[in-house]
Amino acid sequence: MSKMTSLSDAFYDELQDIYSAEMQLVKALPKMAKKATCEKLTAAFELHLDQTKIQVERVEKAFKDTGNAAKAKTCEAMKGLIKESESAMEEEADPEVMDAILIALAQKVEHYEIATYGTLCTWAEKLGYTDAKKLLGENMDEEEKTDKALTKLSVSKNQAAMA
Repeated sequence: MSKMTSLSDAFYDELQDIYSAEMQLVKALPKMAKKATCEKLTAAFELHLDQTKIQVERVEKAFKDTGNAAKAKTCEAMKGLIKESESAMEEEADPEVMDAILIALAQKVEHYEIATYGTLCTWAEKLGYTDAKKLLGENMDEEEKTDKALTKLSVSKNQAAMA
C-alpha cells in the first residue's frame, strides 16, 4: 500500500474501493433477485442491477478526471455485506420473512454506497474534479432513490412477515 500524502491520494483510494464495491454488487444482485419471492422485489433488484452496471461505467469515467487509471482495490466492506447476504439467503425462512430480510440486507448496501458517494462528491468538489463530482453524484442520487423504493416496499413486506 502506498502512502497517502494528500486528499487526492485518499480520493483515488476511495474511488478504487467503490469501483470494487459496485463490481461485486453486479455479481450479487442476480442472486438476491432469484431468492426474492415478491415480484416487486425481484423487479427492484433487477432494475438496480441495470443501474449498477451503469454506475460502474460512471466510476470508470470518474477516474479519468483524476488522471489515474481505473483500478479496483477490494472493498472489504462490500465483501462483508455480500457474505452476510449470502449467509442469510441460506436460512430457512417463510417467503415473506425472507423478502423482509432481503430488503434489510439491500438497504445496508445502499447506505454504505450513499455514505461513500457522499464522501467522494465532497472530496471531488474540494479537489476540482468537476466531471467526477457530476458522475458520482448521479450514482449517489440513484442509490438514494433505490433506498427510498426499498423503504416503501418494506412497509408491506414487513407487515406480511409479522404473521
